[in-house]
Amino acid sequence: MPQRILVIEDNRDLAQLLDLHLRDLSYRVELAHDGKAGLTKATAETYDLVILDLMLPGLDGLEICRRLRRAETYVPILMLTSKSSELDRVLGLEIGADDYVTKPFSIQELMARVKAIFRRSESLHTGASSEGAGKVLHARDLSIDLDKRSVMLRNRAMELTVKEFDLLSHFALHPGRVYTRAQLLDQVWGYGHDGYEHTVNSHINRLRAKIESNPAQPGYILTVWGVGYKFAEAEGV
Repeated sequence: MPQRILVIEDNRDLAQLLDLHLRDLSYRVELAHDGKAGLTKATAETYDLVILDLMLPGLDGLEICRRLRRAETYVPILMLTSKSSELDRVLGLEIGADDYVTKPFSIQELMARVKAIFRRSESLHTGASSEGAGKVLHARDLSIDLDKRSVMLRNRAMELTVKEFDLLSHFALHPGRVYTRAQLLDQVWGYGHDGYEHTVNSHINRLRAKIESNPAQPGYILTVWGVGYKFAEAEGV
């Protein structure tokens, strides 16, 4: 069955353009042109992706993102923003967006991001089915529920961003395997980010700060000097 995409965008010309190109890729597309209508659709129906403009009348994209992340059902969110500051991008990702595209953007770039999100979701699902014990991964004091996208550390719930969870899950599904930063960008973010390998470093540093007893001497996400990173194997290697 084709994946369903909800586009929440108040610029009707842009929304129609996205609708046209997404349908050309055989996706099922619905449109909403203001924040309240978009949130109503997003919570009343089941979608495989929400493409969400940051600046919307009625209810802005950040608030919609916050409310969708409070829901029990997880839906990937690709945020569109005309703002270019690092702060705005980081805020959107912190609240729970899976990815963002800054306006103006090329249609080819946005289509690539959409495909990457679906590839990443399928990869995580396939990895969980083939390698995870059921859908919950265990690593010493960590418990990672892939279906609920929740993490427990010593029976305490951890608050992770979308990308932090994706990164941790990817590592935990492949303990002991060493990944370069470029490989993590490709496999977790879903496509190449030339010049953005520092993004991996910053996410790993933040993950360590949340899950490691001593981030300076990590026991879960280990640095392999000159190569990249790996997740510790059961023996604590």
